[in-house]
Order: sequence, then C-alpha cells, then structure tokens
Amino acid sequence: MSEPGRFCPVDYRYAPGSFARAPDFATETLYVVGGLYGNLRSLDAIERLAIREAGRIVIVFNGDFHWFDATSERFAEVSRRVSGQRPLRGNVETEIARADDVGAGCGCAYPGAVDEGTVERSNRILVRLRACVDALPGVRDQLGALPMTLVAAVGHLRIGIVHGDAESLAGWRFAHDALDDPAARSWLEGVRAASGVDIFACSHTCLPALRDFDLDVGRLTVINNGAAGMPNFRGTTFGVITRIGLHPSPHRPLYHVERDGAFIEALPIHYDQQRWLQEFVTIWPPGSPAYASYFNRLIDGPAFSLNEAAAWHASRGAMRQAFAP
Repeated sequence: MSEPGRFCPVDYRYAPGSFARAPDFATETLYVVGGLYGNLRSLDAIERLAIREAGRIVIVFNGDFHWFDATSERFAEVSRRVSGQRPLRGNVETEIARADDVGAGCGCAYPGAVDEGTVERSNRILVRLRACVDALPGVRDQLGALPMTLVAAVGHLRIGIVHGDAESLAGWRFAHDALDDPAARSWLEGVRAASGVDIFACSHTCLPALRDFDLDVGRLTVINNGAAGMPNFRGTTFGVITRIGLHPSPHRPLYHVERDGAFIEALPIHYDQQRWLQEFVTIWPPGSPAYASYFNRLIDGPAFSLNEAAAWHASRGAMRQAFAP
C-alpha cells in the first residue's frame, strides 16, 4: 500500500542482524516509554515512579513521544524533558524531521484493518505538528539525528529497543495478534538467530502485549507497552510502560515474566486524568482530527483487555488495584 499513512518508507528499514552489536549501554533498571504522545501529565507520573527505583536506571523514550502536543510551547517542553533521557525516533518524529514530503503521511504504515478515516485524521495531525515545529529552530535536525534502535544490557540479557519491530521503524509484527499467529514462529526464529537479542521492547501498535517464546534457537521475549500516554484497556484511564530490571519493581506490575535473573514487567501509569483532558481539549477541541480519533479512548480506554495483552502473566491483585475506580 502506497497511500499516505499506510506507506512504509525504505529508510524505516533495518536488518535484524543490526542488533548483533555491543550494547549501547548497561543498566540495572530500564524503563521503555513508547507512545507518550505529548502527554506531560503521564511524563510527570513516570518521573515520580523512577525516583523510587534503587540503583542505576535508564529511561528510553522509544518513539512517538510527540503527537498531541501541537503547540510550539508544549512541543518544546516535551522535547526538553525527553532529551534528558535516551530518546529514539518513532514514525512521528521521523516525519516531523523530514525536509521534504516522501508521501508517508503520518508514517504509521497502518495495516488494511485500520479504517480510512483514522488514517486520514492521523495524516492531518502530522501536518499540524510539522507547522508548530516551524517556530522551533533546530528541532527538526535534532529529531532526525535520533537513532531508530538501541541495544541495552540488563544483567546477562540483551534487549533490543525499537519503535516498531525487528525490521522496521513502523513495523507491526510485534502487535499482539501478529505475535499470536502461528505463522510468525519461523520469522521469530530468524530474528532471534540473526540479532542475538533476548528481549525486544517495542510500542507503535498502541496496544500492549507480553509474549515469551521457546524457540529452537533460544528463548525470545517480546514486550510491547502499547501507549504510555493513553489508556490501553477498556474502562481504564492509565498508560503503560515497560520495566526490565535485576530486581522486582517497587511498583506492582500489571503482568510480568521472570527470566535469567531479570524481571520483565508492565507498569501502569496513573496520571492526572482531569488535568490531561483539559489540556487535550484546549489543543484538540471537538471537531478536530485528534478529538475524533482519540477522545473516547482517553475517557474510557480501547476495546482491549488485560487478558489479551498477557493472560498467563497477569497479576490478579495488580489487576484489581489498577482497575479500581
């Protein structure tokens, strides 16, 4: 598909073998924050969680930290706070950074199951973001210089950090339904063998997933945090981030898996919902593309359940706590 919003540019591509390199950094605790979407109240909450962590912690913003922050002032604040951590560019940052339009629209590379209205509105949101960046000299160059991938070491484990999947910045092969397709196994075998990665941490698809594969070439864990800046489950108003650490989190996870001395966890992000909604509708009032696409999700979550994200890893106590009114 070559239409804007569905088209995946060639420069989004990388090989699974590109992860077979020395780690870019090592840490005791890793937060992977995908899909912040310009939600500063979520960023406040994430920073509060990080303060309570013991030992060394690295926070990676793995793309799409911009989206709803479509004023120059708010965009600049998100950029400033994220730049103090380890940011990667997602499709949003990549398309904002381009000097010339290559026809990718928002760069989401939406699959056919996503309706045309959603695609068209996402393209319009990206156009508005590009316009607000015109008042911020140097920002496009800064975003364009960000890497697409990182390799982290937590203990003996190698973590590949991406926005999309193991082959593309906007890939959808780490979506929950794609991972559950039996046909994915041969691709995952090839990815594991070529990359030498034990855990892939991703986002992009806007819905979370945790899957743990016992492959012929070795164990592979994939954790997709969905969205840090939006609700991820029906009837909820919290975001989700990924935590990988040598010790259990001081915060109760929604679900987790332990392997090789590390804890791989999905943490709920309980941000100031009332304040965030006020900020959102100020920038994106009724009738705007972001309001049409996202407001219902912001107030009541998507049609998705915690069991669909990671049924066999769910902590029932955490589920009761996180879903409490």
